[in-house]
Amino acid sequence: MKLVSWNVNGLRAILKKNFLAYLAQEEPDILCLQETKAEPGQVEVLWPSEFATYWNCAAKKGYSGTVVFTRQRPLSTTLGIGIPEHDGEGRVLTAEYPLFYLVNVYVPNSQRELTRLPYRQQWDIDFLAYLKRLERTKPVVVCGDLNVAHTEIDLANPKANVRNHGFTPEERSGFSAMLHAGFIDTFRQFESRGGHYTWWSPMSGARARNVGWRIDYFLISSSMRPQLKSAFIRSQVLGSDHCPVGIELE
Repeated sequence: MKLVSWNVNGLRAILKKNFLAYLAQEEPDILCLQETKAEPGQVEVLWPSEFATYWNCAAKKGYSGTVVFTRQRPLSTTLGIGIPEHDGEGRVLTAEYPLFYLVNVYVPNSQRELTRLPYRQQWDIDFLAYLKRLERTKPVVVCGDLNVAHTEIDLANPKANVRNHGFTPEERSGFSAMLHAGFIDTFRQFESRGGHYTWWSPMSGARARNVGWRIDYFLISSSMRPQLKSAFIRSQVLGSDHCPVGIELE
């Protein structure tokens, strides 16, 4: 089973580029999108018939949002994490499958001046608690834009970004808490070196120079490690300031 995640930075925009071609080439079993910035009625396209689509749209139009494309219909879907403070921005979409929960997430950005860092810290606590509640029933796969580079090898210029949003000690600690709680960073099961990124600033030719950040992830419950066959980053796929990431499960 191939699972893929991609922050598309606007589904309507990427549909004018390469989205459907990428979908046909990648052939995922499940594709999770973040920052869709759209509602179903705003996207005038016939999706490939083999996929069912599930949406969680933000209350504010043209903002945030998550979507799941899936070949196998889930047993159930849930929007949000059950906390009104967090659930108005379309950031979490959970699909229940027979053997696991899949959680598609677009984690809040702390903002350039760190104005949203206190909120982000509370989000991290509440989101992890939600994942652990799910895990009482069955294993959990978490994917999406987590808006944090965890370690120094996860961004090109760590020393220059220590107090910048996405690399603050507080955000990194929030990610570490997920690992301490038993979740596995799948990409690091196969690759221990730096230089592998999933987001690049659109300024100064950063992508061409591979001056980027790894902020898009697949995490899995530790009990699923035997089923993890591979993890990958599709850095060559253009169309967004992020690129797709994915895993293969037996």
